[in-house]
Amino acid sequence: MPESSRIDAATVVARLVSDAATARKIADALAENQFAVSAFEEGPRRWSLAIHFRDRPDEAAVRALVASAADAAAARALTFETLAPTDWVRKSLEGLDPVEAGRFVVHAAHARTRVRANRIGIEIEASLAFGTGHHGTTRGCLLALDRIVKAQRHRRAASRPSAHPRRRRKQTVALDVGTGTGVLAIAVAKSLRRPVLASDVDRRAVAIARGNARSNRVGGAVEVIHAAGLRAAAFRVRAPYRLILANILLDPLRELATPIARLVAPKGHVVLSGLLAPQAAAALASYRARGLALVRRVTLEHWATLVLVRPAVRRAAKRGRAAG
Repeated sequence: MPESSRIDAATVVARLVSDAATARKIADALAENQFAVSAFEEGPRRWSLAIHFRDRPDEAAVRALVASAADAAAARALTFETLAPTDWVRKSLEGLDPVEAGRFVVHAAHARTRVRANRIGIEIEASLAFGTGHHGTTRGCLLALDRIVKAQRHRRAASRPSAHPRRRRKQTVALDVGTGTGVLAIAVAKSLRRPVLASDVDRRAVAIARGNARSNRVGGAVEVIHAAGLRAAAFRVRAPYRLILANILLDPLRELATPIARLVAPKGHVVLSGLLAPQAAAALASYRARGLALVRRVTLEHWATLVLVRPAVRRAAKRGRAAG
């Protein structure tokens, strides 16, 4: 059944206003338990979270789940109300302004005409996955991507054209881990005009990302798969990647340090986010230990985005290995 039908049928919604970190923890926990959750930013350090139910929920069980994901105060602050059937996720996002991050503009359908001709518009509709562009982590990734793309264009302009243009166009250039709504994968496909592989552990997010890619006319360039981690063969057969993005959380970022380091190409970039500023050092240590170097840090609204690069393999080192 399409997600929009599920939302239209909902008659009960539980609401909570909290900080971004708490909203993200609760949304992740509830999504794993098959709840329909939406979360968006209302202002600095103020996020609104809504949990949608088709039938009357067990309020005590929902509060217990929220308490385990966050704390007892968040569980007590949760309010339940009965509403007339309507698309409350879409309704809640109608008032959000487009978000600009470098040349990228993330917007909903109602703001499509507000995107200037010299900008890259990314249309993301209301959904049950993170990634409307309003969160500091998403904006940080888009700003990092914009700078990477500009640098690549300058390098290409200064170098000779590829001798194999068709092969170059077909090669998957980027990997987006934990794609959510697909906003980052779509941004890569639109800006680089190259194939992108995206993945998510949540099947609903996979469906949402595929739909968003199609509506942004990059459905043929963005492949979205359901996968936990990076063990699947689909990741290896397309490697190495010139760009890997992972906007998730600290613990999974540390767990994925080794496979990401193996999948990224020499001179390739890795963009990490989903990190509170104090967590950046812990994530960075894991990737530095695997040979990646920090080249840039973007901090927005207490969230950190790290841009790393895998150094090129030196020719001398190659000769030494060959001689050995």
